Amino acid sequence: MKVYEKGNSVILEDIEDFEPKHIFECGQCFRWIKEEDDSYTGVVEGKILNVKKEGNLVYLNNTNLEDFNNIWYDYFDLKTDYKAIKEKLRNMDEHLEKATEFGYGIRILKQDSFEMLISFIISSNNRIPMIQRAINNLSRTYGEFIGEYNGKEYYSFPTAKDLNKATTEEIRACQTGFRDKYIKTTVERIINENDDVSNYRNLSTEECLKELLKFNGVGAKVGDCIALFGMQKFDTFPVDVWVKRVMQEFYVDEDLSLPKIRKYAVEKFEDLSGYAQQYLFYYARELGIGK
Repeated sequence: MKVYEKGNSVILEDIEDFEPKHIFECGQCFRWIKEEDDSYTGVVEGKILNVKKEGNLVYLNNTNLEDFNNIWYDYFDLKTDYKAIKEKLRNMDEHLEKATEFGYGIRILKQDSFEMLISFIISSNNRIPMIQRAINNLSRTYGEFIGEYNGKEYYSFPTAKDLNKATTEEIRACQTGFRDKYIKTTVERIINENDDVSNYRNLSTEECLKELLKFNGVGAKVGDCIALFGMQKFDTFPVDVWVKRVMQEFYVDEDLSLPKIRKYAVEKFEDLSGYAQQYLFYYARELGIGK
């Protein structure tokens, strides 16, 4: 991969295993919005970034080499050899061979722990457009104004301190629905206990999940998502409706419970469980497997 700065962009030439659609539409993030030109714009660490791929070039627009080295290289997990990961997974069985080939450009983003905690609480029993709307409303109301890009205003995701200033009713007004009380009690606990959820990354996966499940609104699936996408616990395997369908289609009996499906997957895929989940999720949802 060759990396160079040009104008207000950083260009990645001949980068492998990087497809914006696969990355931003595989269920792991909610703040990356698809534009009319098929690029994606999102907010990370107070920065607005636009990502577009043309041929063998990936354009990171509205940034520079300094931010690429300090933020984007790590955020897009560019040091990880996804080719080697896919090779291990595809050798496990024919289903993963097809799934990794279909979602060849997936990368698991290294996202902010607190943002993932709140975002996946909002995601519970919710549709993606509604999740995105609620997160954007919370950011616009309680986050900081970052700036404009292509005529749109962008705001940072609010801190726990900022969100704690809001009442349950004000949080609900951001279209969070019944999750308003979960968000309120979560930020109250974080502030009152002076808790930094990013430190959960240093815990074992079992201890990390144990701590996450103490928050109201965090069940097994939501906890696994937060641990995987916000704490980089790759030996987790979130099971939602699409993952359940693809697992029942290819691996397990139809009447197997969600906890048993998760247990089967973690035992089968081990420390690659999170990667397997993303490839299988994207494969199942895009092709409507098990509908």
